[in-house]
Amino acid sequence: MPDTLAIGVIVLAALSLVLFLATAAALRNRRYLSTLLRGLTALALLGLAALVGTLGFAVLGYRALTHEEVAATVRVEPTGPKLFKAWLRFADGRQTSYDLAGDELYVDAHILKWKPLVNILGLHTAYELDRIAGRYSDLTEERGARRTVHALAQDKPLNLFDLRRRYAWLNPLVDADYGSATFIMANEPIELEVRVSTSGLLVRRTEATN
Repeated sequence: MPDTLAIGVIVLAALSLVLFLATAAALRNRRYLSTLLRGLTALALLGLAALVGTLGFAVLGYRALTHEEVAATVRVEPTGPKLFKAWLRFADGRQTSYDLAGDELYVDAHILKWKPLVNILGLHTAYELDRIAGRYSDLTEERGARRTVHALAQDKPLNLFDLRRRYAWLNPLVDADYGSATFIMANEPIELEVRVSTSGLLVRRTEATN
């Protein structure tokens, strides 16, 4: 959870606790209208704290995006006819590799954009690489030849991208959620950068292979 968001949750929870204590004091003094107003306000703050905490938990695994940045570097090495191996290094330092079939390297991602109200709480445009696959240039081969697809996203108890598509009540919070994909020929040894911006994914050869 982003630090700003965590602080917001703590502050909201603390305010709701103070109001609950004030509500109890007003009830002992038989100030019933004051008790009702303070109790409702405390419940509202507690509910907001729960919502903010849930949103923060649901974006764990996503990376904040403020400009175009390198999401992963990839080294591709052909291993046979329409076969190649891809070595990936992610922005957080993780490394892995995949054996893929096809003519092209394909990568896609989830991207989330937040409304200004949520930006204030510390959440900004975020992304998560979702899948890597081999892609065939020929449509007939794409339909019938060997398919190789691997997950890049890490498992999580809550995924805000899935929640956003399922629940309409998130509409006022999330400005847009969409998938973006990019692909490039993989028929020769190449080194690539998979980049992500607020408009989507793109892939570029590194200077070493230009």
